[in-house]
Amino acid sequence: MLKIFVLEKDDEYKDKFQMALGLDFEIIFSTDSREAFKDLKVNYYDCILLDIESESQDPFELLTWLNSTQPFTPVVVISSTEKIEFVVKAIKLGAFDYITKPFSEVRIKHVTQLAIEKRSLNNEINYLRREQDVIYDFDNIIAESQVMKDMITTLKKFSKTDSTILMTGETGAGKSFLSGTIHFNSYRRKKPFIKINCANIPENLLESELFGHEKGAFTGANQLRVGRFEQAHGGTLFLDEIGEISLNLQTKLLRVLEEKSFERVGANQTIRSDVRVIVATNRDLEERIKSGDFRQDLYYRINILEVYLPPLRERRQDLKPLADWLLDKICRQLKKRITGFSEPVMNWIQTYDWPGNIRQLANTIERAVIIEDSPVIQPANVSMPHGVSTIATQPARAPSPVAIKEPGESLENKERELIITALEDSLWIQKDAAGLLGISPRTLNYKIKKFNITHARWRKNK
Repeated sequence: MLKIFVLEKDDEYKDKFQMALGLDFEIIFSTDSREAFKDLKVNYYDCILLDIESESQDPFELLTWLNSTQPFTPVVVISSTEKIEFVVKAIKLGAFDYITKPFSEVRIKHVTQLAIEKRSLNNEINYLRREQDVIYDFDNIIAESQVMKDMITTLKKFSKTDSTILMTGETGAGKSFLSGTIHFNSYRRKKPFIKINCANIPENLLESELFGHEKGAFTGANQLRVGRFEQAHGGTLFLDEIGEISLNLQTKLLRVLEEKSFERVGANQTIRSDVRVIVATNRDLEERIKSGDFRQDLYYRINILEVYLPPLRERRQDLKPLADWLLDKICRQLKKRITGFSEPVMNWIQTYDWPGNIRQLANTIERAVIIEDSPVIQPANVSMPHGVSTIATQPARAPSPVAIKEPGESLENKERELIITALEDSLWIQKDAAGLLGISPRTLNYKIKKFNITHARWRKNK
């Protein structure tokens, strides 16, 4: 049942709220603004009804605070005054509507339902804006291979639960997309779906990103920040590259998963949040446990439901329909008319191992579409991996990140050469190259700086 918070000190109107909303919603009443502050800091509601005359000082103090800390929660302001300046200020501060007393039960019920419906609609609109050409439907997943068909059957079952899911598989295999499919086919589909890549955020900022921080919590914290766990309340939080977070942060994450509570950085107020968590990694977490880099208790906690997403080389039946779908999508984006692939190109697509998986395949096709002037993709316009002379030759294989250095060759030169080779084979996508080399993206970024490696497609050398 949806929960509504009502700040109202008049018993007569409290009874009216109960009569109008009690059958459809769980109502939490407060008669004092100070108590309301304490409650709203730790609990979340689907709608807030705020009688500004219950405020002891500034009538808009609580509304201002709500607008900055819970911008996604609809607030209906209630007052006995019809002063136009009050109405304008309430709306500017983010109020969904302004109702004057006396009001009917029908009126308050109608406005409350509209407020909740608008929030759900906003979530859907935000989703569509983010993913205009992505439809999270199990029936739209390309699955010609039996291994993919079996995996989809499993995911359909997982989507109906609230348990934590661990998704494993190589980088670029599609774990992020599948996490969205799970969310938008669950009962949480009308609530927020938040993604975060743990490997892309520096360790000292990741805690604030996840849990938020209070103003003044550290140097540069000039205002309160709402973290991802708060933003995802009622919905799903997808934590990609979970194997890259520090042991200290793993401890805090374990607590959130077990107790559904946390504190913002620099705060001592405990916040409770209802979030379904999906995590993903391309690392072998059991090996990281042995090396002391990952907590065993956290591994058991996130590994309630595990699903392995196979790489493209283990589901070659999916390569042709997937390549055709990507070609159509990219052509629509670039407004070009290309009908397909030449036979040599398709043969190569179906036999190459694709170490960067779907991401590498998509980037390869995008480059070919940009260059191609004929109705079909020709071999000359396909960017081939390092070491492959022509597409018509033997099937390409993923490069080995390990090689024996020649006598007299410096170790640093060989390391630089290996990094450049991996970057070339990954179309200069650093995250994919890190996967080939068996190191974290953070480590690869350090080495790129160390060896002063640059590429034209990078906006700047990171």
